[in-house]
Amino acid sequence: MSQSENKHSPTQVEELYAIVQGWVQGVGFRQFVVQQARALHLRGYTRNKSNGDVEVVAQGPRLALEQLLEHLRRGPSTADVRHVEAEWRTPGEAMSNFTIRW
Repeated sequence: MSQSENKHSPTQVEELYAIVQGWVQGVGFRQFVVQQARALHLRGYTRNKSNGDVEVVAQGPRLALEQLLEHLRRGPSTADVRHVEAEWRTPGEAMSNFTIRW
């Protein structure tokens, strides 16, 4: 990989799609995600999945998204995160803030 391929513009908007697995529902995990994402000035959403996982879609600069990913891997003290599947994507839907979806 060349250096130019490995660099990300600090202002370029990217999208992180993550599935968080473990004890992450009913423990304030989605609210935790909203707080962390808003503090990082990211846009997107989080929602519970029917299988007990939590889905996160976040848009913003790569560095802030990587920081959010670290928060997802730790979770709040009430959660037990077992695994986080992360995928980097080109932003699709334009989002204006970070919310909880149902």
